[in-house]
Amino acid sequence: MNVKKVLFITQEIVPYVSESAMSNAGRHLPQAIQESGREIRTFMPRWGGINERRNQLHEVIRLSGMNIIIDDTDHPLIIKVASIQAARMQVYFIDNDDYFHKRQMLVDENGEEYPDNVERAIFYARGVLETVKKLRWCPDVIHCFGWMSAVAPLYIKTAYKDDPPFANAKVVYSAYNEMPSSLSVDDFKRCLAFRCVDDAFLDGLDVDYSSPDVLNRLAVAFSDGLVQAEEGACPDLMDFAAARNLPVLTYPGADSLAETYGEFYERVFSEVQK
Repeated sequence: MNVKKVLFITQEIVPYVSESAMSNAGRHLPQAIQESGREIRTFMPRWGGINERRNQLHEVIRLSGMNIIIDDTDHPLIIKVASIQAARMQVYFIDNDDYFHKRQMLVDENGEEYPDNVERAIFYARGVLETVKKLRWCPDVIHCFGWMSAVAPLYIKTAYKDDPPFANAKVVYSAYNEMPSSLSVDDFKRCLAFRCVDDAFLDGLDVDYSSPDVLNRLAVAFSDGLVQAEEGACPDLMDFAAARNLPVLTYPGADSLAETYGEFYERVFSEVQK
């Protein structure tokens, strides 16, 4: 077994949010991988609907306290943690008053998309990566789920590529149908800027920043493997991954999680090493 440590950057986990294909995967896949003998770390956003008292969240002071600058604005990073006792699994939560406090996921209580969803995704990705650096934990595979995690592969392979936790990590992205539909190209590119990720770099990528699918495309462009996380999801993205000769796991269902995903992680790890 070459893959011994797996980092999960998830968007949703039951019981902290309602059941969905993504939240069930966020809950059961890390447990299955942990029970297969691998070490895991799991992250998700601290969405506004999460009851901190009922779910026993508490702040981790030693990990909190830094600011993440997006578009020249400082945003304090708060790290909280809770445990799913039945799974013996600890979950880290990325929190911030501007992006998550009293706010839901993709849309608000009126069904309207939040105009700063891309900023929220950028803050989440960088918040996770900065926290993993503080933990001094070096994963073999980093598995990202959904649009909220979609910029993490880009940062892992560029701005953070020389940081020890990420220098040798392989990235797997699970694609779902849900995606923000409205993006401002100028705002998106400006907010993405960080370290070596600048205008010249972003302009050089073969990506249409005006496309509603741009987050998925960016994720695949910087990943080492792709999972079709829902049956029939994102067929164009599957073709895009195939054209890049990426290992692809077509919709595997919800059975034999440890075996199916464990084998895929090993395949990605081995193929990229060649």
